[in-house]
Amino acid sequence: MTAKKIIPKVIILVFIVAFGVLCAFTGSITSPVGTLWSLFPPVVAIGLALITKEVYSSLFIGIVAGGLLASNFKPLDTVDKIINDGLISSVSGTAGIFIFLVLLGIIVALLNNAGGSQAFGNWAAKHVKGRVGAALATFVFGVLIFIDDYFNCLTVGAVMRPVTDKAKVSRAKLSYLIDATAAPVCMIAPISSWAAAVSEYVPEGQDGLSLFIQAIPYNFYSLLTFVFIIAITLMKFDYGPMRLHEKNALAGDLFTFGGEVKDEDEVEYDEEEVLDKSKARVIDLVFPILVLIAICVYALYYIGQSGGLSFADAFGNTDATVALPWGGLIALIVVMIYFIARRLVTFKQAMACIPKGFNAMVPAILILTMATSLKNMTGLLESDAFVESALANVGSLQSFLPAIIFLVACGISFATGTSWGTFGILIPIVLAIFPVGSALGTIGMSACLAGSVCGDHCSPISDTTIMSSAGAQCNHINHVST
Repeated sequence: MTAKKIIPKVIILVFIVAFGVLCAFTGSITSPVGTLWSLFPPVVAIGLALITKEVYSSLFIGIVAGGLLASNFKPLDTVDKIINDGLISSVSGTAGIFIFLVLLGIIVALLNNAGGSQAFGNWAAKHVKGRVGAALATFVFGVLIFIDDYFNCLTVGAVMRPVTDKAKVSRAKLSYLIDATAAPVCMIAPISSWAAAVSEYVPEGQDGLSLFIQAIPYNFYSLLTFVFIIAITLMKFDYGPMRLHEKNALAGDLFTFGGEVKDEDEVEYDEEEVLDKSKARVIDLVFPILVLIAICVYALYYIGQSGGLSFADAFGNTDATVALPWGGLIALIVVMIYFIARRLVTFKQAMACIPKGFNAMVPAILILTMATSLKNMTGLLESDAFVESALANVGSLQSFLPAIIFLVACGISFATGTSWGTFGILIPIVLAIFPVGSALGTIGMSACLAGSVCGDHCSPISDTTIMSSAGAQCNHINHVST
């Protein structure tokens, strides 16, 4: 191994050790709740993932570290924390997203086996010019789907993979484009599940949606991310690990390394049952995607409109973990009927896509389960209490507080892998520090939201980062490293 590869790993390892030493000086290891120790498990997990390039074992070690701290190193209590408070709680809390993942995986398998993806890819090869056009088309499509970040990641990935593959854009670049337009666009869209999350964490009696809208012009991270994507795309400029991925993609290797195997578009069937895929047209991809988008948007509205709320308020009251599987199931049934009626797949072929779609999403489900378990461990250790107490000691630096809040939000979101959890920790603190409606209050809210997105965007254990890898069918560590 060359020094160029060893040095970053040594630096990360030294950082983990130094962080542990700092934790030891700032709080007792036998009483870690509400101290710097509460952030030690995610630091270990992220550091090991970057060193080993292996995400499953790294996340599990982080979960074990959190369980040990939460149980004061009692073996049986540690196992109980890991199983009940970690894994079981994570599965029950994200079951709706798991269902939507599987449903979308099945729809993607249907699109591939009906020939819709291939037809769209052939059309795009004629009309979307080159790698720049493919990247910009991915960016535009990502910006248009602003309702929910999970929905954005998986839908954009399903639609644009054939286009970017034809243009020889690496899967790492595709996953970056997806990730860079998912959370950032939701963060500046008043009608989105993210606006709903912000409104939810605003104390009662205050208009959360109004505060969210006021903060949009100052959310520089989200806005400049779009500028950055357009700039590097038009300049055809890549750097760091992405340069290697893009160079290899031009030579025909879309994955570079990481053990990826490109899924075959066909499921094995009896020869007499294979239908003529040449009948597939672009509409055979466009129609299912439009159906999926329309039904999911309506589902988000329907779930949130209880009590006669307005259209905008309904999106502020919705629950994406319920609405997305609700819409995904109806869309899947409609798509199956459509393809069978078009004689692009048989009933038996459609049923064969169910396990294929599930299998394609197993890695994402595993990573999401373990990442959520790790978040639960930081919750048991009350990392929010530690952050609140730390911010309470900087009151004399009020003019610098927005910058401090941005950095703290980045750190929490990166370490815990959740923007929404960071909202829950910091928004009440921000609104308590600054007068509501003041200029500095608006800037403080913007800094909190922008920092949350920034940390979430970069974090290996973020659910949006995981969904971007799943949408692009890219090795997760490859996506994180680029």
